[in-house]
Amino acid sequence: MGSGAIYSGNEQLKLTTRQSPNQGPRRDGATPDMVVIHYTAMASAAAAAETLCNPETEVSAHYLIAEDGEVLSLVPEAMRAWHAGKGQWGGVTDVNSRSIGIELANTGFVPFAAAQMDALTDLLKGIKARWGIRPERVIGHSDMAPGRKIDPGPRFDWRRLALEGLSVWPTDWVAEDPVRFVPLMRSFGYTATDEEDLLLSVFRSRFRPHAAGPLDATDAGMIQNLSRRFPVDVNAAWA
Repeated sequence: MGSGAIYSGNEQLKLTTRQSPNQGPRRDGATPDMVVIHYTAMASAAAAAETLCNPETEVSAHYLIAEDGEVLSLVPEAMRAWHAGKGQWGGVTDVNSRSIGIELANTGFVPFAAAQMDALTDLLKGIKARWGIRPERVIGHSDMAPGRKIDPGPRFDWRRLALEGLSVWPTDWVAEDPVRFVPLMRSFGYTATDEEDLLLSVFRSRFRPHAAGPLDATDAGMIQNLSRRFPVDVNAAWA
């Protein structure tokens, strides 16, 4: 293992490098234009690192961030890590070839530590600068694989990332007819399913984690705002 630094603006993020064998070249000459955020659902960062570096598991990520903010680099950003699996975002079906995967050490049942979130924001600033990744292209695992995956879950602070220009959040939205919810979700990027209940669960986990009950005008108004500001062209080369 070795140590290094990733620079983002005036910040310097220290990290440790440990090479995972679970990687390969990005397909069809793709370069990363997305980031997918995960949680490990394991007891410790050390246990997660062993899994992500075990050739028998056939899973990996570009980065693993421990609760104390330590960052472990496992796969070079230019390479294809095996983190996303089956799913879709916009027109992208091979998400691994188009994304950088970041695992956060978290069981899924506790809040994300402040030091961990600080390290994540510094890491994202560097990734954004290196690859020109737009804020709306920073998504959760559940966004691209609804029903199959639930991470990073309702405790993840998406609003903080949006305030730092590293993701997106609905602003100045107005109530909308809920009948438009599914097509609006699709136009924002949720193309992996058209099941309304599944889409509602995924949407609320990220944007309305304390909401309950059936689909309503607030859900539709929030996604209308997002889809209007950040529409995805599923036929575009970058979609």
